[in-house]
Amino acid sequence: MSATEIDVLEEAELPPLRVGHRWRIVCAADWLIPGRGAAARVGGRTVAVFLLPGDELVAVDDVDPFSGVSVMSRGLVGEVAGKPTVAAPIYKQRFELRTGRCLDDDAVALQTWPARLREGRVEVAVR
Repeated sequence: MSATEIDVLEEAELPPLRVGHRWRIVCAADWLIPGRGAAARVGGRTVAVFLLPGDELVAVDDVDPFSGVSVMSRGLVGEVAGKPTVAAPIYKQRFELRTGRCLDDDAVALQTWPARLREGRVEVAVR
């Protein structure tokens, strides 16, 4: 798919996921690299999308709550106690990718978003 095709696909709206949420097309599935994040502007937000082993997709806010900078998609993906994590690249706090919970500060969490693979595309549900 070309960038122009992706721009057109982003306009497509699927049935609502839940009140106020809609699936938004982010990119072609083969654009993602397993174990690395990708930033996407979705519904007025910057979201970090990660492709995990087994073709599992997770999406969290891209803004690091400690630095205020959009860098979570560039964080180091790892695992703690069998759960996938991402370490923020600036101050190195670790976050569970499925829940958004900060492992280093219980008072902080990243917003998580439903994500899925559908017809060769990555989709994220946001408001």
